[in-house]
Amino acid sequence: MDKDFIQKYAPALVVGIALIFQYNLFVTPEKLEHTHREILSEISQIYITKSEFGSFKEQLANINKKVDKIYDTLINERSKDGFN
Repeated sequence: MDKDFIQKYAPALVVGIALIFQYNLFVTPEKLEHTHREILSEISQIYITKSEFGSFKEQLANINKKVDKIYDTLINERSKDGFN
């Protein structure tokens, strides 16, 4: 590399490096970890885990079975009394 080549492209190189630092085009591992923790905390506040969903699904199935039993009992009582 000769001196003229460096002098010709040095301002463009300096502007390029300044833009990279100004707009934070490269992220540091600390910033990435901080953003990752923020995303995880937001997700944990909004969504439930798979195991919680499974237990909730089981509870709904049990409630549905109990409602079906109550419905069947009411139908049987109604048919015994002669109401159709």
